Amino acid sequence: MIWFHVASHCERRFFCEVSMDDVHEIQKVIARFANSFDVKDWDGMLSCFTDELYTDYSDLRGAPPQTVSAADYVKSRRESLDHLKLHHLVGNYEVNFPNPNTARCRASMIVWRRGDAEESASHCVYTFQLTKQADDWKISGITQKILWNEGTASIQSGSKT
Repeated sequence: MIWFHVASHCERRFFCEVSMDDVHEIQKVIARFANSFDVKDWDGMLSCFTDELYTDYSDLRGAPPQTVSAADYVKSRRESLDHLKLHHLVGNYEVNFPNPNTARCRASMIVWRRGDAEESASHCVYTFQLTKQADDWKISGITQKILWNEGTASIQSGSKT
């Protein structure tokens, strides 16, 4: 067992008992989320989430943040991305634990999209909210901040141009 020094939402400092296994499981669920896009494993993606999740893709789409069902999130991604070749690379994980059953992970990601004649890439930082359910970590929130885009943004339906 390792003790992590974490900050609560009221900025007081306290110690929270979590293990390196928790950090590793969080990294694995985020990697599985990213890889699910690339191999079109939509059921696998669904298994990464709580029943509902907060989403904020306003930097990419211009739409306001919203809470959606996991099934609707996966359905919308499948409909807008299934026709594209995708490659997600994720790393630079920074994991914080407000308490033993919730976590926040900031991670860098590059998302490549390729269609028949066009391609695009987004360089971004994600903030994932995670909740421990039984012994499994699940993504309960996703915020994407675009650092910069390259290529044709309209390759993905729903992207602002």
